[in-house]
Amino acid sequence: MPGLAQTEGGGSEAARATWRDVVAAYVGLTKPRVIELLLLTTVPVMFFAAKGVPELGLVVATVVGGAFSAGSASVFNCVYDRDIDEQMRRTRRRALPRHLVSPRAALTFGVTLAVLSTLVLMVWVNTLSAVLALLANAFYVFGYTMLLKRRTTQNIVWGGLAGCFPALIGWTAVTGELAWTPVVLFAVVFFWTPPHTWALALRYREDYANVDVPMLPVVVPAREVGRQVVLYSWAMVAVSLLLWPVADTGLVYPLAAVVLGAAFLLEAHRMWARTRGTEDLSVIAPMRVFHSSNLYLSLLFVAVALDPLLTR
Repeated sequence: MPGLAQTEGGGSEAARATWRDVVAAYVGLTKPRVIELLLLTTVPVMFFAAKGVPELGLVVATVVGGAFSAGSASVFNCVYDRDIDEQMRRTRRRALPRHLVSPRAALTFGVTLAVLSTLVLMVWVNTLSAVLALLANAFYVFGYTMLLKRRTTQNIVWGGLAGCFPALIGWTAVTGELAWTPVVLFAVVFFWTPPHTWALALRYREDYANVDVPMLPVVVPAREVGRQVVLYSWAMVAVSLLLWPVADTGLVYPLAAVVLGAAFLLEAHRMWARTRGTEDLSVIAPMRVFHSSNLYLSLLFVAVALDPLLTR
């Protein structure tokens, strides 16, 4: 079967895999849930940039090109990190650790997605959006995965910049140029990323410690992680409120930003309080912040899309 990893022993998962297993493995390499989250910050910005409903064909092309780009970056990440993925509970069921796809086949798949992304965005969107997508892909692979992830506790702070680019891509897809409005939304995602990721990393800190990846929760006590989550959360909410004066929004967005921000800050402070005097994850419950962060970002960007529809 093309692309199926060959391993010793006829009883391996690779030897028993059906074509459906292989297709599912390739899809899994792209990390579909990450793609969903990235596109959630792309499409609403397109609505905001268009001051209404953008052209359907443009939305489809931007979504397809963006999905290919994000999927490509995830595939490259899986190829490079396959050694530690095989040792971590959270990632050991991925395709490469299970030997359902060979590294060479996965690398070819990643390159193909990157080429398709660039072609789709250049032909049906514009060159600027295609360049931004390439920059995001390159920064995630070379900046975060290869340079920062295994070397510094600040890995996700600066490596997370790659995940901020969809806000810029959504805006440039409609307008063809950059402006301060998407930069503000870029900054929102930038400050959102550490609380979101550190909450998850706190839950799986033993996994990261076992493979010598210095995520912040591995090298500092939970109390300090909680403090950093609170600090970045306050910065995130403050930056989110800047969109009102910078972009001259209606009232829908700032009201949503205040309510959602207050709810998330409450959750972040509660987690910080639960870290007092304990390292017990069952008490700290970091996944509450992780899931709350997903809900916060989703609803905030829904408000971005709805604001021009409901107030103009």
